[in-house]
Amino acid sequence: MKRNIILLSLSQAVLTTGTSMMLTSSAIVAMGLARHQSLVTLPLALLFLAQMATTIPASLFMAKVGRRFGFMTSATIGLGGGAVATAGIITSEFSIFCLGTAFIGIFNGFGQYYRFTAAEVVPDDYRSRAISYVLLGGVLAAFAGPNLANWSRHLVSIEFAGSYACLIGIYLLALSFSLMLKIPKAKSVSGSKSGRALRVIASQPAYWVAVASAMVGYGVMNFIMIATPLAMKGYDHAFSDTAFVIQWHVFSMFVPSFFTGHLIRRYGSASIMLTGVLLLGLCILINFNGTTVSHFWSALVLLGLGWNFLFVGATTLLTETYSPGEKAKAQALNDFIVFGTVTITSFSSGAIQQVLGWQTINVAVVPFLIIVGLSILWLRSKPRDKASLNL
Repeated sequence: MKRNIILLSLSQAVLTTGTSMMLTSSAIVAMGLARHQSLVTLPLALLFLAQMATTIPASLFMAKVGRRFGFMTSATIGLGGGAVATAGIITSEFSIFCLGTAFIGIFNGFGQYYRFTAAEVVPDDYRSRAISYVLLGGVLAAFAGPNLANWSRHLVSIEFAGSYACLIGIYLLALSFSLMLKIPKAKSVSGSKSGRALRVIASQPAYWVAVASAMVGYGVMNFIMIATPLAMKGYDHAFSDTAFVIQWHVFSMFVPSFFTGHLIRRYGSASIMLTGVLLLGLCILINFNGTTVSHFWSALVLLGLGWNFLFVGATTLLTETYSPGEKAKAQALNDFIVFGTVTITSFSSGAIQQVLGWQTINVAVVPFLIIVGLSILWLRSKPRDKASLNL
C-alpha cells in the first residue's frame, strides 16, 4: 500500500511539474508564435480540452485493462507531446506547438485518476489521507515547474525550446513510476453497465454537490491562474516575478495535503469545503486591492489553499457516493464535468483578460462561489445517512 501511494504521489509530481511549467510559460511562448494575441491561451485551452475529452475513455479503458497499463500508455503519449511541442517552438509553428500541448493534455487526463487509484488501494477510513498524500506530489512540482521554465528558457538558442525538451525526461520518469506500480486488478473491474444507472448515482445530493464543488473550485482557480501571467506582464512585472508567483501558488495548492485528510476526518468534508470557498473569496478581495507583486503573490497563495480544501474535500465526498462496480462511470462523469469547466475557463480567461481586464476576471467568479457555498451549507443541513458519512 505504501509503495503504491509513494509512486502515485511521484507520478502526481511529474504531472504537476509539466503543467505548472506550461502555466508559467505557454502564453508567453504563444505570444511569439501566434498570429493574433487573442490566441495566446489557446495552447493551454487545448491541453485542458484534451484532458477533458480523455477523462471518460481513460476511466473506461482502465476499467478494462487496469490502472497500471493505463498509466503506462498515457506516459508514452506524454513523451510524444513533449517532443512535438519542442518541435513547434524550434520551427516557429504555432499549430505544432498546440498539437504537442494537446498530447500532454491526454497524459493529464489519465493522470487525474492517480488520486482515485490511491483511494482504491487503502482501507475506507484511510481514503481522505491517501488522496491528500498523492496530491502532496504537487509540493515538489511547485518548485520544479516554474524554476524549470525560468532556468531552461535559454538552454538552447531558441527561447523556451529547452524547457519543453525537458518535458521528455519528465514523462520518462512517469513511465518508470507506472512500471513499478503493483495494483491488483479488482475482482469486479466493471464497465459502465455495472451497478446502478448513472442517472441514479448522479441524482444523489452528495454526488452533485461534490461535482459542483470540484467544478467551481477548479474552474475559479484555473480562470484566475491562467490570467495571472498575462496580467503581471501587462503591469510590467518581470518574468522571474511571474515564475515566483506561480511557484508559490502551486506550492500552496498541494502543501495543505500534509493535513487536509486529517482535517476532513476530524471536521467532515463539508466544513473543509466551506473553508475552501472562504479562502477563494479572500483571494478575490486581495486582487481588488492592488496589483503589486505582493498582491499577486498573496492572492495566488490563497487561491491555491482554497483550491486544495475545496477539491480534496469534494473528491473525498464523491468517493462515498458509489460502489466499487460503479466507480468507472461515476468518476468519469465527475472529471468530464470538472475538466469541461476547466477547458471553458482556459479558452475564455486570456480573451477576457486582454479585452476587459484583470478586475473583470475577479468579478466574474464571485456568483459561482456564492452558489457552491450555499449548496454545501444546504447539504450539511440534511440528516446524516449512509450516503453522506463525513458530513
